[in-house]
Amino acid sequence: MKRALAAATLVGMMALAGCDRPATSPETPAAKAAAFAHDLPEDVSGYYIPTEEVRIDNWRLHHVFMGQVPDFIAWEGGERPSGFAPVMIEFEDMVGPPLESGKRRRLRLIPAAYDVTEDRVRVQALSGGLGGVSFDGKLDQGALATARRNLGDRGVVLKGTLKVGNRTFNNVSMRWWAGD
Repeated sequence: MKRALAAATLVGMMALAGCDRPATSPETPAAKAAAFAHDLPEDVSGYYIPTEEVRIDNWRLHHVFMGQVPDFIAWEGGERPSGFAPVMIEFEDMVGPPLESGKRRRLRLIPAAYDVTEDRVRVQALSGGLGGVSFDGKLDQGALATARRNLGDRGVVLKGTLKVGNRTFNNVSMRWWAGD
């Protein structure tokens, strides 16, 4: 009986101590889990490349990348390898000098939050140079299936709104590419 009373008292004290803290902190596991969600019965992995240039000052949207379902599961389970996430937005520097390899410098944005389903892609990121970046788009599974069968084509697979800082780009259309 004394142990039960002591345990109840300890739990009560811990609950009261927690009252001074915010209910949801970005550091809590529950908050992290809520920020990252997927519901994908199919594989949507690949590179989604704009069909028309989207440019913000010297930066051009290069692609949105989506990994395979196990990548989403691992990320949401807390595995966070440096420089990789199951959803990433990448920009390319169109003004700066090329790198030694001849390629242009790129800016890869790791998400602060995402929600990806079989027909919707929502991702939010933060970049020191570009500010807040978000993409909210509709994924066309029929067009994606066609593109995958054809190993990529020019058809629109993903279409949505890109926000970069205080600028909004509506109807950003993207085609699918499997990558190298």
